[in-house]
Amino acid sequence: MARLPADGPAPPLPIRVVFTLLPGSLVLDWAGPAEALRIANQLLAAAGRPPCFDLEFAAPRPQLPSSVGVQLAGLAPLPVQWDARPAWIVLVGQPGRRIDVAGDDARALLHWLRGQRLAAGRLELLAVCAGAVLAAHAGLLAGRRATTHHQHLDELAAAAPGCDVVANRVFVMDPPVCSSAGVTTGIDLVLHRIGALCGEALAAQVAQTMVMPLRRGPHDPELSPFLAHRNHLHAALHRVQDAVSEQPQAVWTVPRMAEVARTSPRHLTRLFVEHAGIAPLAWLRRLRLAVAQAALAAGTSVTHAAEAAGFGSDTQLRRAWRQFGLPGSPSSAAQGGGAPRR
Repeated sequence: MARLPADGPAPPLPIRVVFTLLPGSLVLDWAGPAEALRIANQLLAAAGRPPCFDLEFAAPRPQLPSSVGVQLAGLAPLPVQWDARPAWIVLVGQPGRRIDVAGDDARALLHWLRGQRLAAGRLELLAVCAGAVLAAHAGLLAGRRATTHHQHLDELAAAAPGCDVVANRVFVMDPPVCSSAGVTTGIDLVLHRIGALCGEALAAQVAQTMVMPLRRGPHDPELSPFLAHRNHLHAALHRVQDAVSEQPQAVWTVPRMAEVARTSPRHLTRLFVEHAGIAPLAWLRRLRLAVAQAALAAGTSVTHAAEAAGFGSDTQLRRAWRQFGLPGSPSSAAQGGGAPRR
């Protein structure tokens, strides 16, 4: 597995991630995202970087049954106060056509939620599946955009009339609220957040560790350019794509990629075409172009964007821009006219 650069992006303090549970909480709603965050910490440690996430599991009482009947014990109480660290509240769904908010535990959770003051970068809410319905009943979605499982869309709209309920989306970002559509989409949402905080290369490695070759984003079916041509399970190709993604500005040739894959250049080209659907140098140009687009969107000059992406000159960047039919020009993108859609 390729190592991540030691100076990659990371938040200054670990994020306190509190998974709030009720009786019957869907196991995959919280276990999938929790595993993604655990793996992210593991990969960061392997790269010599500090952890980004501190995980907690809280509930109105210390022991609850899960959706599959396994008893969950040792649960922490719902936090009374927050410290200086940024924090996420993760709300998850329960089985059934409607979410029961009449029980003692649900009422206790809603009462606690109503006392929270959400703020982007400080205290944020991640609602997985029907967890958005709980957020709606707590009054946290008024004036916001959110989604939930398709079976609960009408229920969400009824619980929060002032919420813009979005259908047919994997997840919706409306900071400080993020919401996902269903059980496995909670993993997609967390991978998206990992990518934003810790870098796309690390998020891609987390997805590969979890054997999720296709990551989905808030505007699917469009894919992030950093994830295109990675819908495969070939370990050698992922190893090459990880290495190139981490250092796109390095001098990459097919023979050097083949060394990373531990195969011959000719065989590597065959593997790329067969499994990734693109030749290795064409994929490299696409990736470098995506890196340059991201740099331009962040306000970098055309010259510096070309250098960061591995292009030999501004002219090479402009040539690739035209080759792949991007609108405008690198110069217009640097002024905000051509940022990549995510």
